[in-house]
Amino acid sequence: MSRRALRRLRGEQRGQEPLGPGALQFVLHDDDDAEEEGSKRGPGGQRPRGAGKEGVCVNNRFELINIEDLEEGPVLNGERPDCLLTDAVVSGNKRRSQSGGAESKKAGEVADKAAPPEQSNMSGKLRKKKKKQKNKKNSTGEILEHGLEDIDRILERIEDSSGFNRPGPPPLSSKKHVLYVEHRHLNPDTELKRYFGARAVLGEQRTLCRRCGCSAFRMPSTESTSDRKRPHQRKLCLFTPRQRQRVYPKCTWLTTPKSTWPRYTKPGLSMRLLESKKGLSSFAFEHSEEYQQTQHKFLAAVESMEPNNIVVLLQTSPYHVDSLLQLSDACRFQEDQEMARDLVERALYSMECAFHPLFSLTSGTCRLDYRRPENRSFYLALYKQMSFLEKRGCPRTALEFCKLILSLEPDEDPLCMLLLIDHLALRARNYEYLIRLFQEWEAHRNLSQLPNFAFSVPLAYFLLSQQADLPEQELSSAREQASILIRQALTMFPGVLLPLLEYCSMRPDAAVATHRFFGPDAEISQPPALSQLVSLYLGRSHFLWKEPATMSWLEENVREVLQAVDSGDPAVEACESRRKVLYQRAPRNIHRHVVLSEVKEAVAALPPDVTTQSVMGFDPLPPLDTIYSYVRPERLSPVSHGNTIALFFRSLLPNYTMEVCEHVLVSLCHVGSGRAVGLCTSRGFTGASSQPAQETGTCPPETVAATLAPQLSVAP
Repeated sequence: MSRRALRRLRGEQRGQEPLGPGALQFVLHDDDDAEEEGSKRGPGGQRPRGAGKEGVCVNNRFELINIEDLEEGPVLNGERPDCLLTDAVVSGNKRRSQSGGAESKKAGEVADKAAPPEQSNMSGKLRKKKKKQKNKKNSTGEILEHGLEDIDRILERIEDSSGFNRPGPPPLSSKKHVLYVEHRHLNPDTELKRYFGARAVLGEQRTLCRRCGCSAFRMPSTESTSDRKRPHQRKLCLFTPRQRQRVYPKCTWLTTPKSTWPRYTKPGLSMRLLESKKGLSSFAFEHSEEYQQTQHKFLAAVESMEPNNIVVLLQTSPYHVDSLLQLSDACRFQEDQEMARDLVERALYSMECAFHPLFSLTSGTCRLDYRRPENRSFYLALYKQMSFLEKRGCPRTALEFCKLILSLEPDEDPLCMLLLIDHLALRARNYEYLIRLFQEWEAHRNLSQLPNFAFSVPLAYFLLSQQADLPEQELSSAREQASILIRQALTMFPGVLLPLLEYCSMRPDAAVATHRFFGPDAEISQPPALSQLVSLYLGRSHFLWKEPATMSWLEENVREVLQAVDSGDPAVEACESRRKVLYQRAPRNIHRHVVLSEVKEAVAALPPDVTTQSVMGFDPLPPLDTIYSYVRPERLSPVSHGNTIALFFRSLLPNYTMEVCEHVLVSLCHVGSGRAVGLCTSRGFTGASSQPAQETGTCPPETVAATLAPQLSVAP
């Protein structure tokens, strides 16, 4: 049997057999030329003992690697690399000595005895170096530890002397402001990915061409990855080679620029910092002279009542904000929701590109005064985008937009977002945020006096108590708090119960329907302003109460309220007197919110002084104390106020000017009698033109009045 087979039977590997004394002894020399000293070596490869003092006897041939650089190695990071090598050699020898058998130990002893004195001296030097380096490392480590301890002690003494304690982790409420906006929740794709998955959302999106910015579809999975990354090599670019110019759209948070939009150029819109006081910064949008001229043209187009004029204006100024918002409303009325949403996103992109460098969307400390007409466009664009997101099924993203609008002016709240934020929080199932907002703002804003908060907050507590992932103690406390708050709401607003049951298609109990407290008289006797708030809340949030568990919980608390009313609870009379005092007339911001919400029940409850006003989509119900930075110039009209026909034309055409007068008179001259045309020709009236009357065919208003007076029964 061969030695290899024998080793396999024993389970040994080659090179692991015990070595005899002097089997692997080698002598190292300082000379690099081994051939010259080959003749001096004795048999077995060993050098005679008296040959030199620099030789080192090594038992392991792998120790020969880089051992020549032990003494004169380079210094790296303040230490020589030889210490690492000696450590490795010594540790390797220790492992082999521990794992080896008795024979290897004996062989090592024999080798040590047979080693020359120079070798022992060299090994002793290496050991001393190793010990010194270890002592140095230990000393430096101790110095660092003692230094850190001394620094900590000094800091503790300073804190004790000054009387301040170390700041601990801040409470949850102070980490983020209640109106703090998260950037990632401003993107609706984040919410859609959570609902439908990233693959479903990204599969419908188009990839942006890396070379020219055009939109190219994703290629099928049969093609290679390199082909998908280079759509130009597959001739998918939508532009000709002359039009291939790299587009660098600005990174924005409110919307994502699309390749179908016109190339962005600065329309003359900018933002400036007004003042910074008490941690709050006030900003304002500004219009350049060119943008002001475009704004005047837009107002003239709105007065003409013709949407095509706005389309013509957008061809020359594609990023005029008010034109985009007004045309968006026109598209929405024609049920072109996709185009309407696209126009609003383009308006948001135009305004975000004009932001001041210090303006922050998320901090909640930046303010925009709604009294300035330049700032109102941003409010309305955010509101319209929020409405589209809610209809699209993204309530969490819509909640972030609502918080953003409220943070721009939380004290005045020009769009009255407090009437909507509770609805969005419940739809997004963000019950903790609604409860926190109520707890922090109830003291100074009296949110419980609004019907929407009075009913939404207990509903949030109840829905929170239905979650199974909370401890039993928290669930019971949430259920108890929900019952307390819903009883207070029913006592304060008894006219909400029967309309709510009617919206939910629920038939009330006979004892409830015929009771004087919840009967029809409760709804009729409440003030008009309160009826408007109730109609707004029920028309928007009634479907949140349709769950059977919610209805059974509401029924239990209604019976408790009836018992309190029958027992003569003094809180019932206090709430009744409070209703008569607080809800005399709704402020203008509530009317503005109702107009924007387009809830039919709430719009029908608007007072006559609001419904008789002309409400424009780009500026609904402007504040009475508006701050104008520039004024629209008055239009110079050549029409005399004493001319009856001119006043008649003025009443028919609000945008009546000299040019319109000429066109109307030309048509009347051609349609009217031949005498009018003859008079125009005989008198040679050419109006604003220098051509003869025969060529222009125009005539003055007095001539037309004299000609058509018998037909219109109006004296000239």
